[in-house]
Amino acid sequence: MPKVTSKLQLTVPKKIADAYGIRPGDALEWIPAGASIRVQLARSKAKSGTSLSPQERVAIFDDGTRRRRQREATLLDGKPRPEPEPPKGDRGWTREELYGDRGILS
Repeated sequence: MPKVTSKLQLTVPKKIADAYGIRPGDALEWIPAGASIRVQLARSKAKSGTSLSPQERVAIFDDGTRRRRQREATLLDGKPRPEPEPPKGDRGWTREELYGDRGILS
């Protein structure tokens, strides 16, 4: 049973850390729950502690796609891969709607 230190720190037992994938540097969220306290691994937030907007997520996705295409071009003897043609007509959805509520690597 872990005890609170004089600096109000607590050690997470190894068995619990392994079971829940808690690693050094991970943020734990302490949530009051009546007479007890709930501890939750804060994975849904970016490392800065704030969530990314849909526009920021799309920009990160676009940057990754551009880098991937550049790497592929070097593997194809410097011949760039032809750009895919944009879809014709209305798809019935937008990219922002598709990826708007998804998070980025945790």
